[in-house]
Amino acid sequence: MCQKTVCELFAGVGGFRLGLEHSSKDWKTVWFSQWEPGKKNQWAHDCYVKHFGDIDEYTGIDIAQVDKKIIPSHNLLVGGFPCQDYSVAHSLNGEKGIEGKKGVLWWQIRDTLIAKKSPFVLLENVDRLLKSPSKQRGRDFGIILACFAALGYSVEWRVVNAAEYGAAQRRRRVFIFAYSKATKYFKSVARKKPEDIIGSDGFFARSFPISDFGSLKTCDIDFHDIQKVSDAFAFPFENSGYFKGGKIYTAATIPKTEKAVPLKNLVEKNVAENYYLTDSLEKFKYLKGAKKIERTAKTGFKYTFSEGPVAFPDSLDLPARTMLTSEATVNRSTHVIQDPETGRFRLITPLEAERIQGFDDNWTDTGMPQKFRYFCMGNALVVPMITRMGNVLNKIFDEE
Repeated sequence: MCQKTVCELFAGVGGFRLGLEHSSKDWKTVWFSQWEPGKKNQWAHDCYVKHFGDIDEYTGIDIAQVDKKIIPSHNLLVGGFPCQDYSVAHSLNGEKGIEGKKGVLWWQIRDTLIAKKSPFVLLENVDRLLKSPSKQRGRDFGIILACFAALGYSVEWRVVNAAEYGAAQRRRRVFIFAYSKATKYFKSVARKKPEDIIGSDGFFARSFPISDFGSLKTCDIDFHDIQKVSDAFAFPFENSGYFKGGKIYTAATIPKTEKAVPLKNLVEKNVAENYYLTDSLEKFKYLKGAKKIERTAKTGFKYTFSEGPVAFPDSLDLPARTMLTSEATVNRSTHVIQDPETGRFRLITPLEAERIQGFDDNWTDTGMPQKFRYFCMGNALVVPMITRMGNVLNKIFDEE
């Protein structure tokens, strides 16, 4: 059995760690990193530390300032990293190959893999990663795959709507699972057909079963020239796929859906008065309603801006919509429910936000301001999805 040691980058308030530990108490996090740029108070880091304890003086600083060699050895690297512009450029002296843009956090993951040679990697990102940037669809994900291949990894991916697998939120995220050629899992998967990996036998097929999938599309990446990938690669990635040795296999999969948790199962009772809408009620009705607005561009061109309606109030019989970091502010994306006890319109509470993401009650009630409790949940993972993947990882690690 392989030791279940974890390094958690961009840790937030600990969704990856909590989800893995729900699947098995054998998981041991040996290091983590959480730092919010531009913030005087590092509320997420402090919340993480309150629940799990700290490790060293480097866990709460900019990961770019951390020498990756000091990170303890681990068997699983995890992290939810931002979707950014991953384009690359030749270094100024022309001797060091390529350099990613400063501040782009994918390169911190790659540097960690170079330094620590993590056998397994599990990452999370917004699903638009597969289609970005808009002018060169698929380039950014292609760069990530090329980096993995250059370091000797195979990769599987899947876009998961959490509500389709029994959660309380219609949150779509892409998960990426990579594994080194030094692992037994790499060798076992390499013997299988790509369609079987995507359809039934692979990591995501076992974590999130599907009912069917479309035709397989293929493409090659020259992973020996990441600059060329950045400049010219484009490909219409589907929601599922497998990548090995420079060859992409991808197909659109249909989930074997499970019954989602409706919002009515999560609402609090005796909610405080400050969550109820008074002065902002009409503003919310306007923001969430359908509208057509005549506008004039800077060039003088006149056009009509239009958008459809958003549910008002949010149905208690359905899972929540995707929660954003702006939750509870006066904007179109904020959830507004009709309280089942009073019949009045109100915001969801921080505790309800935690339940929507699958965290334990009052997880973020650690002294941070209320707006940051919502912010942290808008940034977080759906914890039960990590537990599902943890259950499969347990079996994989048992066979290593």
